[in-house]
Amino acid sequence: MNLVVLVAWTHVRSRIRQTLVGVLGVATGVGFSVMMAALMEGSQRDFIAQLVDSLPHISVSDERRSPPVQPAEIAFGAAEIRGQITPALRPGIKNPYAIMASLESWLPGSVAPSVQARAVISFSGRDTAASVIGIDAKREPNVSKLVTQIRGGSLDNLYKASNAIVLGDGLAKKMGARVGNSVTVTAGNGRSISATVVALYHSGVSQIDDSQSYTLIKTAQILAGQTGLVNEIRVKIKDAMQSREIAARIEAETGYKSMSWQEAHEDLLSAFKIRDFIMYTVVEAILLVASFGTYNIISTITHEKTRDIAIMKSLGLRAATVRQIFVLESVLIGLAGMAIGWVLGLALSWGMEQITIRSPYMDSTHLPIFYSPYHYLLAGGVALLASVIAGYFPARKAASVQPVDIIRGAS
Repeated sequence: MNLVVLVAWTHVRSRIRQTLVGVLGVATGVGFSVMMAALMEGSQRDFIAQLVDSLPHISVSDERRSPPVQPAEIAFGAAEIRGQITPALRPGIKNPYAIMASLESWLPGSVAPSVQARAVISFSGRDTAASVIGIDAKREPNVSKLVTQIRGGSLDNLYKASNAIVLGDGLAKKMGARVGNSVTVTAGNGRSISATVVALYHSGVSQIDDSQSYTLIKTAQILAGQTGLVNEIRVKIKDAMQSREIAARIEAETGYKSMSWQEAHEDLLSAFKIRDFIMYTVVEAILLVASFGTYNIISTITHEKTRDIAIMKSLGLRAATVRQIFVLESVLIGLAGMAIGWVLGLALSWGMEQITIRSPYMDSTHLPIFYSPYHYLLAGGVALLASVIAGYFPARKAASVQPVDIIRGAS
């Protein structure tokens, strides 16, 4: 065995109680850091799943991000047009199904057409403003979680009644409507139809549940007074985090405004960044506290082994070799603490996941935990680095000891 390793191992083993304290300090820091990271990232991913995945990741509307360029502006670079009245255009996306077919040829996900309309839904003398979304009931399950959110019916019931409608449970509660009731839907253009409530849904987002309803595309087109209207293409991709890049490509190809969920929820992304900063700050603080334990152990070993250091240096060991011995001791403590900390972190994460939460406002009953090797590598790497740094300063002090002073009994 190498002399440096042998001496370091002998020092660590001879003070087993202090060594265990240092190892447990590092392990505690690593374990709680892993648990905190798993809990915070799990809650963030669960929030995205509840809010973002319940809706399409990208919405392609019939709007343009910028107004069309006037012919005079094309012909004359110095031309400036004011008060120009934009001609009224027929609403809707042109050739929507051709665009959908083109997107499906390369898009890593699914697309579905829809018709967006604003209306007033009336029942039992109560008038409530709501969004009426016309959908293709066969394609919709591929782009949203509506089919899993249905309560008191099914999405296929849209085909089983004339002018059928699915209401959010909050919207139905405000009007007092139930499955089987007939409601009156009046669009902004004055068109009115009588629709049968065939199901209710619950997304868990009160803003959506209190204001949205779903019908078949044909019913929404009747309300809008335009046959063949499709004014939104709903897109859901496999990796929600790629939505911004894919939305930019769709907009470049189609010319229509494509809004990703990141663009629609910029405030949420800012909140996520703050949460990440807090998470990493807490992790670093825990590991920093654990590193002080390692520093204390190595300092104690150094102080108690001053005569051994003097003897080793008098036998010809260089200062660098002595420094390596004590740095290696901190590495051994850090490695042992890291390994035990990984096991502790896994156990803590599993234990947190078993905690049951009962709330009438959410479907999930357990704390969301996200298991990622990155959390273990990050916590272990930071702990090991902190241990090395904590052991370096006592090692440097040990290497500066003059053997003559120690042998003479100098303090």
